[in-house]
Amino acid sequence: MNKQQLAAKIWESANKMRSKIEANEYKDYILGFIFYKFLSDKEVKYLKDNDYELEDIQALNEEDEDAVKDIQNSLGYFIAHKNLFSTWLEMGNDFDIDNVRTALSAFSRLINPSHKKVFKNIFQTLDTGLSKLGENARSQTKSVSDLIHLIKDIPMDGKQDYDVLGFIYEYLIGNFAANAGKKAGEFYTPQEVSRLMSEMVAEHLKDRQEIKIYDPTSGSGSLLINIGKSVAKHLDRDNAIQYYAQELKENTYNLTRMNLIMRGIIPENIVVRNGDTLEEDWPYFDEDDPNGTYKPLYVDAVVSNPPYSQQWNPADKESDPRYQTYGIAPKGKADYAFLLHDLYHLKPDGIMNIVLPHGVLFRGGEEGMIRKKLIELNKIDAIIGLPANIFFGTGIPTIIMVLRQSRPNDDVLIVDASKGFIKDGKNNKLRACDIKKIVDAVKNRQNINKFCRVVNREEIKANDYNLNIPRYVDSSPKQETFDIYALMFGGIPANELDEFADFWQAFPNLKSTLFTPNTNAHHKLQVENIKNTISGSPDIAQFKQNYQNALSGLDTYLKTMLISDIHNVNINKADSSISDEIFTRLKNTALIDPYAAYQLLNDKYQGISVDLEIIQTEGFEAIKKVEPNMVMKKKDGKDIEVQDGWTGRILPFELVQQHFFSDELSTLTQKQSRLSEIGSLYEEYLDEFSEEEKQMDFINEERTAFVNAEVAKFAKNKALEQETLTKLIKVAQIINEEKALKKEIKNLSEALHLATKACIENLSDDNAQMLIYEKWITPIIDGLLVLPENIINDFSNRLDLLAKKYADTFENIDQEITQTEQDLVAMMSDLTGDEQDMQGIAEFIKIVGWVSNPPAKP
Repeated sequence: MNKQQLAAKIWESANKMRSKIEANEYKDYILGFIFYKFLSDKEVKYLKDNDYELEDIQALNEEDEDAVKDIQNSLGYFIAHKNLFSTWLEMGNDFDIDNVRTALSAFSRLINPSHKKVFKNIFQTLDTGLSKLGENARSQTKSVSDLIHLIKDIPMDGKQDYDVLGFIYEYLIGNFAANAGKKAGEFYTPQEVSRLMSEMVAEHLKDRQEIKIYDPTSGSGSLLINIGKSVAKHLDRDNAIQYYAQELKENTYNLTRMNLIMRGIIPENIVVRNGDTLEEDWPYFDEDDPNGTYKPLYVDAVVSNPPYSQQWNPADKESDPRYQTYGIAPKGKADYAFLLHDLYHLKPDGIMNIVLPHGVLFRGGEEGMIRKKLIELNKIDAIIGLPANIFFGTGIPTIIMVLRQSRPNDDVLIVDASKGFIKDGKNNKLRACDIKKIVDAVKNRQNINKFCRVVNREEIKANDYNLNIPRYVDSSPKQETFDIYALMFGGIPANELDEFADFWQAFPNLKSTLFTPNTNAHHKLQVENIKNTISGSPDIAQFKQNYQNALSGLDTYLKTMLISDIHNVNINKADSSISDEIFTRLKNTALIDPYAAYQLLNDKYQGISVDLEIIQTEGFEAIKKVEPNMVMKKKDGKDIEVQDGWTGRILPFELVQQHFFSDELSTLTQKQSRLSEIGSLYEEYLDEFSEEEKQMDFINEERTAFVNAEVAKFAKNKALEQETLTKLIKVAQIINEEKALKKEIKNLSEALHLATKACIENLSDDNAQMLIYEKWITPIIDGLLVLPENIINDFSNRLDLLAKKYADTFENIDQEITQTEQDLVAMMSDLTGDEQDMQGIAEFIKIVGWVSNPPAKP
């Protein structure tokens, strides 16, 4: 399984196993055991790398002082063999919950003193929570045993950036957050928001060689880690980032430490504290003596997603240096208290991103005064309005505020990014293209209609320092308008055609082909079919050709970038290089949205990166590997995992079959198609039988299907009426055909499946590369080539709707009504009947006549 499949499997099982335990609580247990497994496996790897034999490892205990000291100095901790995660697994039925309690106690006792701040009490949440995993020792043992067997397959080596552990840890945290309701916001910032903040910070810090980053409300630590990953892409050396984090809740503080450690960050670069950010300023140099050694630490970047509008105690904060310049946030809303804390610890050339509720943009009182001071002192760089329902546990709209201590400009970039997202269950989710568009807007300080605008300080001052986004950026959709003249007399308003200005510029001859002016303000449609005219236009053909020219050679570029030196592709940087290449190629291509192309690339690259991680970890031969296809099936009322054929480690069987078994695949497809036809024939044949015939035993009691055995029996009954017998023989024939087809399909499918397995396992290197090209690159090129067609179809549909909007004028409709009434009167005049009928008809004709020709007013 790849990392997504393994993560999904673990989540599904873990979610079932937690029973009645809250998701927010259960996460601490499973993530704690994952971390213990990580530490155990890391120690075993260290021992093997240092020539320890299996017998030596098995003999390892606390009495071996030299070994203990060596391992503590190297890793910061020591775990005896009897307490290793792998030993728990080997114990089988002898495993007991007390083994875990003993191991966790020993771990705390055997931490290297120099690593106390990193490891001290890190398993306290797990240790104290073991009793919640069952009512007694036996049930607790079973729960823990199930859990450790669930996570045993997670690889922990992390070599060549094959970060399966980190991915699964993040995947589980995200899923637990999604199921934790209002408690989710306490520990998790969605990956997409985290990525957005990370990319903005990385862009600002990309030229620095040593970096300090800080999150004063760190939660699980995911935001810090993403910042570090984004920044690291621009660094030339490892371990150049110092991570500072503070978290109020102890169990969440432990998650922060675990997360940072498992990402391979060296302990020397991890400075984490369990404390109240607002009550006790931090970081400073020595927290053991805050009064004697207080000296605030300034960092390159601060990122935070603090609890929104939290109650806090502002008493006696007037002398706090964090707030002296700007003022004190009100007791009922700590949003600006967090913001000012973050800003205080920022270097003069640093950057900070903070997630806040919309209210901070316009609320008055103390908050209004703080906001005014921030604007006057030129600290606010950008405000980004996010979609609603983007955070777990809250549906309120939020913003990201970007601040800097020192800025070359004195304006504020206002971005309304609230419309760019996709639905993901109950929540909204930023797409990769949404993130890139926001980052580019902040980087380039662009003005983009209905998206973002650079606002000068004078305009903000004129609005009484109110920063509410709709005051500056109107992202609402354009209201549909109707031209009265065109509705009455026809024609298409020139101003509504002007809304297609970008298209007329791209297709210079098309407008005059489609329309001709009939007044100063209106045009007349001069073709019968807009869509056909557009599709056949030379301008459209040239547009498509220009686009193909822009993409010419992209397939070769992608092959060189991703396949030619497949073992040395930098997975974290390749997608950025490819997206830069696509943006450069599309820079001067009219109408094409490069962000749509970027999204397509990003969607495909997710799968490519997984394959690259496997190849770079397991070697090129991984392409030629197959593995059992494991599925869940019910047996004796229980879900058990069983093998159902084989699946390619990297190559899908379908792809291989299309290239090497096209004839066999075609034959199989034809037979499957015929089998589907037979299914519909049954219904058709059933309808041919009379209600009397349907009462016979060859049709089931519900009268909805044939009974195959009875059909065969009755079809041999010569006593039946000939018509009934003829119909039954026809049914019997398709029953026999269906039975034969199912057998053929089964045999062909099995043969093709095994042939495909053998083919993958015996691929030449050239064919393996060819198939990788078809899996990775062909879908990208094919997807990009569709973009112009989508644009043209959308343009055609919109223009066609505009033409239809004014096609029927009121004048024409009125004439049609008059003509219809006259025709009706004429038909009524031809009717005959008795005297009363004729009086009624005469009165009806009079009324209709009045409608058509109302009497003149006196």
